[in-house]
Amino acid sequence: MEALLKVEDLKLYFRTTKGVVQAVDGVSFELASHTAMVIVGESGCGKSSLAKAILRLLPRNTHTYTGKIYIDGIDAMSLSDEQFRRQIRWQKISYVAQAAMNALNPVIKVGSQVAEPLLIHRRMRKEEALRKVVETFQIVGVPTDFVDRYPFELSGGMRQRAVIAMALVTNPKLVILDEPTSALDVLTQANIMNALKRIKEEFELTYILITHDIATSSELAERAMVMYAGQIVELGNAGHFYLEPLHPYSQKLMASVPTLREDKELDFIPGQPPSLINPPAGCRFAPRCHKRFSACDREPPMVDYKDGRKIKCHLYA
Repeated sequence: MEALLKVEDLKLYFRTTKGVVQAVDGVSFELASHTAMVIVGESGCGKSSLAKAILRLLPRNTHTYTGKIYIDGIDAMSLSDEQFRRQIRWQKISYVAQAAMNALNPVIKVGSQVAEPLLIHRRMRKEEALRKVVETFQIVGVPTDFVDRYPFELSGGMRQRAVIAMALVTNPKLVILDEPTSALDVLTQANIMNALKRIKEEFELTYILITHDIATSSELAERAMVMYAGQIVELGNAGHFYLEPLHPYSQKLMASVPTLREDKELDFIPGQPPSLINPPAGCRFAPRCHKRFSACDREPPMVDYKDGRKIKCHLYA
């Protein structure tokens, strides 16, 4: 399939009082249309920063923002901020932010908030935009009368669905979902993931799903990316990753996930994630790796494995 999103050597560093944080450091990947990709890794590994770099949602303390991003054939990095806002953000890519349940303004009706992208980007009249909101609410499973309710009148799951509706209302090609089921009970998580799966197939959407919940993501993802310390350490088919992770970090990550159908002894990853201000020389996972050897003192290459996966590890070089 043709790549809808292509990222080359993307870097996003932040300036802090303690030094420069290398949040995203040389990330490259492609994502085909109508594909769901999950990004997993420990907190602070750069998952959310990668999403913000793709969407150009940059804070004031941005130190470095370089690389190439091609979205639906458009060189996004060559666009001005205004051009990017008009042509890309919420036109071709939309975003469900982390802790999205708290993103709604408590004193504005839900329908008006979900309609806002249509008013700004599509220049619709309010009545027409609200009709589109009603249609989108039906798609995500929100009762249509919730258009005239305030956020505090909705349950956590319904608020989450409303924010997802806000991301879908402009019919983008790519939706980035950052922890879309966090802080929800298990049944609500399952319902939302089923809704996302149905919507993806019905409207031929492309997803990037950022999550800590590996088990939940396995129901949706066709591709998997594992990030560690601002870099990709494994990238490829999700089925291969879930059944047989290759990178030592991926193996430890999967070994820490309980399963229902088999008895296994849960494992853990020793030590702490490295500081992204002063990351280790060579392999960044080496200080915590159970398979470390002398070559790990050098920067590992990104290796093309036989099943199509890419692994950043000397073991496969």
